[in-house]
Amino acid sequence: MTDLPQPGPPNALPRRPFLSRLAAGLGALAMPYRPNSRGGAEAAAAPDAGGPNPIVEENRKPGASDWQLTRVRADASGYRSTWIEGYASKQSVRAGETIDLMVSTDPPRRFAIEVFRTGYYGGRGARLMTKLGPFPGKAQPTPKPGVKDIHECRWEPAATLTIPADWTSGVYLARLTTIPDREAEPYWQSYIIFLVKDDRPADILFQCSDNTWQAYNRWPSHYSVYSHPKGGQGPWAQVSFDRPYGREAQYDAIVNDPLTVGAGEFLPFEFPLAYWLEQHGYDVTYCSNSDMMTPDRGLKCKAFVSVGHDEYWDIRMFRSVEAMRDAGVNLLFLSGNTMCWVAPMTPSSDGRPNRVFFRGGPYGAENDYARGRQKDHGPFPEHGPDEGLLLGARNVEPVNGGGDWIVVKPDHWIFEGTGVKKGDRIPGLIGWEYHGDPAAIPGLEVVAAGTAWVGGETPQKWAATIYPGPKGNFVFNASTIFWSQGLSSPPGHTLPWSHWSRPHGPDDRVQRITHNLLHRALGRRA
Repeated sequence: MTDLPQPGPPNALPRRPFLSRLAAGLGALAMPYRPNSRGGAEAAAAPDAGGPNPIVEENRKPGASDWQLTRVRADASGYRSTWIEGYASKQSVRAGETIDLMVSTDPPRRFAIEVFRTGYYGGRGARLMTKLGPFPGKAQPTPKPGVKDIHECRWEPAATLTIPADWTSGVYLARLTTIPDREAEPYWQSYIIFLVKDDRPADILFQCSDNTWQAYNRWPSHYSVYSHPKGGQGPWAQVSFDRPYGREAQYDAIVNDPLTVGAGEFLPFEFPLAYWLEQHGYDVTYCSNSDMMTPDRGLKCKAFVSVGHDEYWDIRMFRSVEAMRDAGVNLLFLSGNTMCWVAPMTPSSDGRPNRVFFRGGPYGAENDYARGRQKDHGPFPEHGPDEGLLLGARNVEPVNGGGDWIVVKPDHWIFEGTGVKKGDRIPGLIGWEYHGDPAAIPGLEVVAAGTAWVGGETPQKWAATIYPGPKGNFVFNASTIFWSQGLSSPPGHTLPWSHWSRPHGPDDRVQRITHNLLHRALGRRA
C-alpha cells in the first residue's frame, strides 16, 4: 500500500470534499535500466525509444494520491460486495467508442465514480482521468442461473462513458464509492475494470488474462467454472462477463485480498509488470484476451507478452499467436498454466461478442496430460492443439505448487549482467502454477528448471524454455504465474503465497532477465 496521505470519503456534506485532490508534482520517468531490489524509482525516457512514445508522455502527468479501495465489505458468501458493485459492458474499448458502467447499491445509496488509469506515474500507480456523478443508486437484480448455471446480469447502465481521444491505452479502474445519507453511516467502495485499447504500431503488446479472471470469478457466490455440482474440472459451467468481479480469492492460500473487489486478477498478478514496463519507459499497449481472435493487433508489435495466470484461451487466440510467431513477432510468456483450457467465446444474450465462455476441453492434443483430463473430467466438446509447440513447455499434472526458480544455463544471453551461476535460485518465484515437459522444438533450450512442491511436499518438475522463431525472433517461457512478482511491488499490490512457498518481491535478477529479453525483442542494445 502507498504511504501517501489518504483523504476522507466522498460525502454529501459540503465541508467534506466529494473527491480527493490530485497529488502535485512528479519526478521524471523511467531511466535507462538500473536494476534494484525495490523495483526502481529512477526516472527518464528509456534509451533508443525510436520516436514518440505515448507511455513516456502519459507517465509525465501527475499521479493520484488516492486511487485504491479503502473501505470494502463482502457479504456472507465472501465473494461479492452488495453494498456497491458493478461491471462494464465491454472488456476493452477504443478512444471515441462508448462503454456502459452498470452499478448496483443495496441498500440504495447515491454513489460517485472516479476513473483511473493504472501505470507508474512517479510511483503513485495511477492517474485520475475523470469524475462521474453523483448518481442515484438502486439495487439491481441478481440473475437466476441459466444454461450451465450462467449468471448473466442485465442491469441498467448507471453511466455511459465516451472514451476521449487522449486516453492512452491501458488498464483502467473505475472506483465506485457510496455517498452516505448521514454522518454516522460509513461509505463503501469497489472497482469496475476495463481496458482502453488502440490500433497503433507499438513495441510491446501486453495481453491481460481476463478470461482467466472471469473463469475463477465466483460472483454472486459459487458460480465460477470450478464450482458446478457435477465437478470443478468439467465442461458443465458457463460464465459471463456481464457480472461484477468478486473479491480475488481463488483460493485463500494464494490471494485473499478484499481490496481487489471488482478488479479481477489484475492487481496481484499483472499490475507489477505493467507498472515496471511504464516505469522504464517501454512503449507498451494493452489488450484483452478477447482482442486476440485474429493476429492483426499483434502483427503491429515487436513483442507479445502473456502475463500472470493466462489459463483460458479460445482456439482462435492460439492460432493468432501462432501466426504472430511465424511472422516474426517475439513471444514472452511471463505466465504459468498458460493455454491449459480451451475457452470457446460466444456472444451475450443481446449479441455483444465474446462475453460468454465455458471450459471446452484441454489443450495438449494427444499428450498424456490432455488424455488424463479427458478421461477424468470429460467428455469435452473441444480438443485443443499441443500448447507446448507454441509455449516451448507444457502444462503438467499436477500443475500447481511452489518452489525456487533455478538457473541451469547461466551462459545464455538472457542472463547477461545478472552474475548468476548454475544452480542459483530465485526464492519462491515458481508458483502457484507452471509448465514442464519441454517440447521437441529445434533449437529449444532449457534455461531454468527444478522442482515445485505440491502441498509443500510432493515433487513436480518444471522447466523454463526459450527457442528460436522462424524469422530471427524468439519464444520465451518463464514457466510461472509469479514472474511479475520479481519486477515490482506497486501500490495496491499484495504478494501471493502458495503451497507453503512465496515469492520475495522485486529481484535484481528477474528485472535484468526481463530487460534483456525485451531489449533483444526490440532490437536494442542491452
